[in-house]
Amino acid sequence: MGNPKQQGLFDATPPKPSRVGRIAFDIETANLIELAPGQDLDSAGPLDISCAAAADEHGTVRHWYMRDAEGRPHGTLDVGNARDLLAWLREQQRAGLQVCAWNGLSFDLRWIAHAAKDAALAKEVALELYDPMFQFHCQRGFPIGLASVGEAFGLAERKLMHGSQAPQEWATGDRQLVLDYVAGDCRITNAVIGCIVEAREVRWKTKAGKLSREPFPRLLKVREAMELPLPDVSWMSEPLPRKKFLAWLEMKP
Repeated sequence: MGNPKQQGLFDATPPKPSRVGRIAFDIETANLIELAPGQDLDSAGPLDISCAAAADEHGTVRHWYMRDAEGRPHGTLDVGNARDLLAWLREQQRAGLQVCAWNGLSFDLRWIAHAAKDAALAKEVALELYDPMFQFHCQRGFPIGLASVGEAFGLAERKLMHGSQAPQEWATGDRQLVLDYVAGDCRITNAVIGCIVEAREVRWKTKAGKLSREPFPRLLKVREAMELPLPDVSWMSEPLPRKKFLAWLEMKP
């Protein structure tokens, strides 16, 4: 993944628009939760955000996190910082950039909306978001993981840890590792999406270890993907309904 302390990683200057114009963002939650078998993280909410990051396709990263009196990473995002993140993402969209996230519709933006207490702005960002995982689900009826797709494309970059470890690392004081991790996830997302766009398909490793492919002629915004016809899921015992990804958009503030 490269040296996480390279110049620009913790630069507070927002990434500048470019010709390609793609930005990926990601959040880390702070809550220490033991999930029951089969329980998903969303069901344990509301969730607090320890930090967030956004990276452009050139690797420039911006972080959002709270600081203590000595300027060290501390606590969870307050309303002001969360609203700043939302407003910045919407600003990039209005400037014509592709704002992307892997499962950002169902997870990241839902909890940013909660932290910012601004569901209306979060919904604006969500509908204009490029979320290849959501698009894939709309086409095939099941989700796939970012790591699986990255591996199928032969990307060398790997996650620094499993996402479930991040809240514990933040709580026990190794917050720099979490900042490095969320930045790395943004870079991996950008790299994976770049591969998808170039190949015009999604590749992933199945549980059996086989390589599979799904045509992706172009990336769709959430508002476009949600209009795709429902796929045939008759072969699944417990299909994941599309409305699960969209349910929070209908919630009252």
